[in-house]
Amino acid sequence: MWVMSVTVNVVVPEGAFSALRRSPAEFADELMRAAVAKWYELGMVSRSKGAEILGVSRAELFEVLGQYKVSPFQVDEDDAGEASGG
Repeated sequence: MWVMSVTVNVVVPEGAFSALRRSPAEFADELMRAAVAKWYELGMVSRSKGAEILGVSRAELFEVLGQYKVSPFQVDEDDAGEASGG
């Protein structure tokens, strides 16, 4: 399956790479992983969409979420209300 992609330029101070001990490519990869983990935590993307953004399986996405201490089991307010009988 062919997936269209878009390149996004982000300006980062040069010192960020040495401070984080990352190459620019490693920094970009980690930035995407952190963003997807946060977006998932906030309910902005689903598991399948998060995995798609990162180009990984849903099982691999669970590993990414774990690295950022984000539970893969998100419950929205509507689900919580139904579970409690409210």
